[in-house]
Amino acid sequence: MAKILVVDDDQGMREFLEIMLSREGYRVTTACDAGKALGRCRKEKFDLIITDLKMPKMDGIGFLREIKDLSPETVVILITAYASGETAVTAMKEGAYDYIEKDFAIEDLKRIVSNALTGKEVKRDDALFLKEVGDAVRFGEMIGNSREMLKVYATINKVADTPANVLILGESGTGKELVAKAVHEYSSRRKMPFVVINCGGIPENLLESELFGYIKGAFTGAYSDKAGLFEIAHGGTVFLDEVADLPPLLQVKLLRVVQEKTFRRIGGAEDIRVDVRIISATNQKLADNVKTGKFREDLYYRLNVIPLHLPPLRERKDDIPILTKHFIEKYSREFGKEIKTISVYALELLMQYPFPGNIRELENIIERSIALESSNIILPENLVLTKDTEDNPEMTVAGLSLNEEMVKFEKRLIEMALEKAGGSKTKAAELLKISYDSLHYRIEKIGIRT
Repeated sequence: MAKILVVDDDQGMREFLEIMLSREGYRVTTACDAGKALGRCRKEKFDLIITDLKMPKMDGIGFLREIKDLSPETVVILITAYASGETAVTAMKEGAYDYIEKDFAIEDLKRIVSNALTGKEVKRDDALFLKEVGDAVRFGEMIGNSREMLKVYATINKVADTPANVLILGESGTGKELVAKAVHEYSSRRKMPFVVINCGGIPENLLESELFGYIKGAFTGAYSDKAGLFEIAHGGTVFLDEVADLPPLLQVKLLRVVQEKTFRRIGGAEDIRVDVRIISATNQKLADNVKTGKFREDLYYRLNVIPLHLPPLRERKDDIPILTKHFIEKYSREFGKEIKTISVYALELLMQYPFPGNIRELENIIERSIALESSNIILPENLVLTKDTEDNPEMTVAGLSLNEEMVKFEKRLIEMALEKAGGSKTKAAELLKISYDSLHYRIEKIGIRT
């Protein structure tokens, strides 16, 4: 049972919050000013503190600083009648979890308190979560049993069925959308829509209408009402992929959706209320974008309730054999081939390779290799590892140079076979003891003129 301290010089507000939060199952203590609250905090630990901003002697910001020095793990929410964006940012910089106006809706406060305590619980004991997840090789559509991925699975398992917003951070190709899908699928929203919005893939002039919809006559071409993606996702989950690419105007509008769960269609006068869980993802350092002013600080804190870092493939190399096996099975079926495995040396080359393109690059490499391979095993000469790896001398010798020489050798052999076959690809394939499709693929890949 979480312990909550309510600090407010208004007796009516203290009593209201005490009754409301007690009914939710929390153990609630109250204090009429910051001095008395600090005295209580020196005697016992609280999981969460809800404090008024405007109080005599010491205001909420000063009290927040004292609490963070005394008990850094305690979550603090500020309540005030004098709201402003600047004050909110100041509070969050000082370590506040969230900020709410005094005319708050009860359900909004309940949600914020629940999210805050959930986030605190997530950070408390990763070891316990790892034990719960166990030795899983698959989790949702994700594959891997490295310690790094087990931590990811554990976090998903813990936060999926909460309403907390999640921010997934990771390089391109690491599988951020698969993580978002897993959060949705393991939540109570699993039967409702999972809507993906690529914030960087939709032109800016179309993005607002895609997100929020429009009414008939709102602009030229708006011949009928159209529901936006947030409206379509009602009851489910919205996944904002590459959220760092959102233009400033839409950041403001998204903030309103996150805070108030309402928006308006373009040209509309009515507020539309939606119940959506927001999961965001980016391959950028969003905190740096906040510092440079490219991304709103208040929106960042609203989206980053549960941060989830997805490790690059080079930091989870134990998963490379499992992923390779999965992709071999996948593309052998697609290409109608009987390739079952990969040679020991070819796998060693993959284990040494830094994979700047992460899992997406590994999948592409295996797909190409299956297309090129004429035997029932993937051989080193059919691995195309294209990234320059000057920072890895061993890889430069063992991987990149080998492949460059193999491509040159392959090109010479194909050109000789085509010349001997009088330009006939069918005969050239027979001379090379490979299929016609494999020869055609190699010709296209290498760029041989025929």
